[in-house]
Amino acid sequence: MGGSSAALLRPGHAEAAETFASGRPETTTGRFTEDRFLTRARALFYARLAFLTLGLLVIAVPSWSREFRVGGTAAFAVYLAMVAYSAANYAILARPRIGRAVTFVTLCCDLCVLVWLVAVTGGLRSPLLAAQLLFTTLFVVLFPTPFAVVPPLLTFPAVAKLDQLLGGHAVVQIDIFILLWYSAINCILVYLMVYLNERDRARYRDLKRLHGAVRDMAIVEERNRLAREIHDGLGGVLSSVVIQSEYLLNMIDGSEVRAKLSGTSEARAAILPTIRKELSDLHGAAEDSMDELRRSLRMMAEDFDLVSALADYCKVAAGRHRLEVRFSRSGRERLVGPESALALFRVLQESLTNVAKHCGRGILVDVTLAFGEGQAQLAVQDHGPGFQMTDSAELSRKGHYGLANMRERANKVHGIVEMSSAPGRGTRIVLSVHAGEEQPR
Repeated sequence: MGGSSAALLRPGHAEAAETFASGRPETTTGRFTEDRFLTRARALFYARLAFLTLGLLVIAVPSWSREFRVGGTAAFAVYLAMVAYSAANYAILARPRIGRAVTFVTLCCDLCVLVWLVAVTGGLRSPLLAAQLLFTTLFVVLFPTPFAVVPPLLTFPAVAKLDQLLGGHAVVQIDIFILLWYSAINCILVYLMVYLNERDRARYRDLKRLHGAVRDMAIVEERNRLAREIHDGLGGVLSSVVIQSEYLLNMIDGSEVRAKLSGTSEARAAILPTIRKELSDLHGAAEDSMDELRRSLRMMAEDFDLVSALADYCKVAAGRHRLEVRFSRSGRERLVGPESALALFRVLQESLTNVAKHCGRGILVDVTLAFGEGQAQLAVQDHGPGFQMTDSAELSRKGHYGLANMRERANKVHGIVEMSSAPGRGTRIVLSVHAGEEQPR
């Protein structure tokens, strides 16, 4: 037992001992410790109410008061004093330093009353001596350090001395055994309570660190998600603006256009509608970028109809990128989670943006959304020139982050994305995600 107690007096326990002595909450888990103390101190108050009720019955019933030798004015005065300091203790519990100190003092006063009751009802052999274990529990619960055992242990020599003074009984072998027995139980009880308290504090600190780590991970994940949304959504629309602006600049820089602009008014009038149309398209693309930004924010906050969203975007992309996009659906629609639905939508956006960027205008693109047993599959097949496939790391080094984003989205929803391409055979992108039960039509 001595070795166990010494093990408890390590740095963490020394800090707890300092807290016990000074009444200050621990710095690392101060709020948690203070809330726990308040909860336990309030429980102590209700336990005292139960004991005070029993004490009032003992004083009020003549046969009980004679048996316990607690009758008369003195007993009633002690009872009123206990009521007064219990109420005062409860009233100032919310004040951390004073509340702890007063709680400790009032517990010691309770012990003094117990010593008196035990001494007058049989000394070390009194049945009331078992209540001392309850006070040991209260001390160690409220002040969870090895030092909490000191005040309760002092009751034994005090009871033995009062028993000698009041009853003239000498300490015999059985009394020594009772002292050792209760002392051992007290030490074991304190050891267990302090050990469990240390486990509780360590678990709380671990949970606090884990909470911080999860919060940091959530922040990083949210940053990555916003980066993907900007790249796949707004980035695609701005790419369209760049493509149209380059076409407009090339048209204006062309020798035929320059000749018409520097020629007669009839020639300028003939070319101006074309320029006006391109500028109007460019303006429309900029407006589309704002619509796309609003749609991205809406999709991040709300559920959306997957099939309608994909079909509508195919129409928007066909007009914006000047592609021929054919959308089809097969199978009965199944329930797709919001994250998986967003992944399908973003992969479609990225795929059509890549077609417009690398294949040019007028390219035919077949988009198919197929629902099967437990899955939804989006396939985007363009009929462009295609290219020689390389690994995704090589594409990322060259600044092509679209495929990496697709794979990251697929991994996040436990889906699978596949990409295949070859010169002269176009490019095909397939994303498969989990889908649940069939949706009612």
